[in-house]
Amino acid sequence: QVQLVESGGDSVQVGGSLRLPCAYTNSRYYMAWFRQAPGKEREKVAGISSHGGTNYADSVKGRFTISIDNAKNTLYLQMNNLKPEDTAMYYCAAHCSGGFCSSYRDFTYWGQGTQVTVSS
Repeated sequence: QVQLVESGGDSVQVGGSLRLPCAYTNSRYYMAWFRQAPGKEREKVAGISSHGGTNYADSVKGRFTISIDNAKNTLYLQMNNLKPEDTAMYYCAAHCSGGFCSSYRDFTYWGQGTQVTVSS
């Protein structure tokens, strides 16, 4: 059983930075960060494979960085130059069970989420 616990969410101003940690147990799977704004579908922000390969949504390329520290069992999302449209609940996910690992439907395990609010 995989357990995921996110933290680090906060309210920040435009242009600010945040780092979101996700502590995990029993995961050696492909892992990802998703976000969901009110009234919108949960969307993938970034993913990282067990070999360290990464991919990002176009909207966050160059601003967000996903990384993993297996010694600490922690997945990170470093977010820089934050914009109001980054406001959302952020979730970490593990174990892509099928598809292209691009949809929330492809993932088995989820954390409870952490809120990020960006204001101008």
